[in-house]
Amino acid sequence: MARWIHVLVLWAVVGAGAASAQTATEAPAAPVYTRARFVSVLQEGGSGGKLYVRLKLLPRSKLPFTTQAFRVVDRALLAGIPEGAWVKFTARHIEGENTLTSIHVVEECKRFQPCD
Repeated sequence: MARWIHVLVLWAVVGAGAASAQTATEAPAAPVYTRARFVSVLQEGGSGGKLYVRLKLLPRSKLPFTTQAFRVVDRALLAGIPEGAWVKFTARHIEGENTLTSIHVVEECKRFQPCD
């Protein structure tokens, strides 16, 4: 009986290694862009503090608009983006915070019209 347990454990370890090797060779997924309206920029704790941007996310299905704050590591990402502009952005969860990784201005998404 104990011999079968060892075989099953060995099989599980080898199978997991093969699955992780297969996942490592796959191409990375394309970034997912989210549409939002650029609300404001916040500087926490004076000039040396963290920089945040507030974005009003475009609603999905029946959910209402929601405004969320995203940390901005590189101030250059926000260059040329006026408040109130429609944007598409990507973000990642880094060090416990939603962090903006890319952002660019886009045309407004008209109500009841398809958006990309």
